[in-house]
Amino acid sequence: MTPSRNEHTIAVSCEVRGRGYWSGQDVRVVMNPAPVGTGICLVRTDLASIPRCQATVANRHDANLRTILQSGEARFEMIEHLMAAFVGMEIDNCIVEIDAEELPGLDGSSMAFVEALRHAGLIIQSQPKRRLVIRERIYVSCDTSWIEATPSTGGPATYEYRLSFDDATPIQEQCYSCQLSPHRFIREIAPARTFITEEQAQILRSQGIASHVTNQDLLIINDNGPIENHYRFPQECARHKLLDLIGDLALADVELVGNISSFRGGHNINGRMAQQIAEQAALEIPLTKSTDFTRKAA
Repeated sequence: MTPSRNEHTIAVSCEVRGRGYWSGQDVRVVMNPAPVGTGICLVRTDLASIPRCQATVANRHDANLRTILQSGEARFEMIEHLMAAFVGMEIDNCIVEIDAEELPGLDGSSMAFVEALRHAGLIIQSQPKRRLVIRERIYVSCDTSWIEATPSTGGPATYEYRLSFDDATPIQEQCYSCQLSPHRFIREIAPARTFITEEQAQILRSQGIASHVTNQDLLIINDNGPIENHYRFPQECARHKLLDLIGDLALADVELVGNISSFRGGHNINGRMAQQIAEQAALEIPLTKSTDFTRKAA
């Protein structure tokens, strides 16, 4: 098995600017170095009390098409792309200052966050990263969707996403899997963008939602493929759902060792899997400790 690594933070502060998909509001995100054991802490700099919210499953709330964190008046929407970037780049401790409720949509991927973190550099810290070694199968399901975590032979976690829709759709069935590492995350997962069908986009626009979002700001797909856009990968839709899965499971705040496979999963079921992992972690190892622990199947 790959040896445990130590926690990481960034060497200097860095920032990303953009507009929220839902709000249309300009947003500035500043990522700052943080001490060991901090985790990912989100701060609302636009509010008078400057409230904070720890990026953990305990503060997670379900929402349509996105993941929300809230602690008191500190509320943050669409955090999954940022959280995926932290996991993919192996950044464990960071204080993130945000001057709006919704994070920027950017191009629908994690790439802008990744580029900022790469330029900031990485510092290896003194405390080992907490790990979850999957020894027995964990399974979560809802209707026709499911996620399972199964044991592996060791090494980085392998993530797989299988995309399939019941209704008539221009988006074909597809599957993508990847053994996670910073190099593969940057090249194969981070650039994958948010997608919706042309019909879904028309419904949202008719309701006055996301009217500022253009066909270049994400993938809007009809029978001929992306409208006024093009795919970056043959399985870009499955890759983006995998990105979302990584970002949502980040809220369990452990490094996973095992195989994670999702069939038609979304933010809700991702959150349920993260909850199971986090609950067992709280029982089996204190947050200040740093040895492997095992999740027993229910």
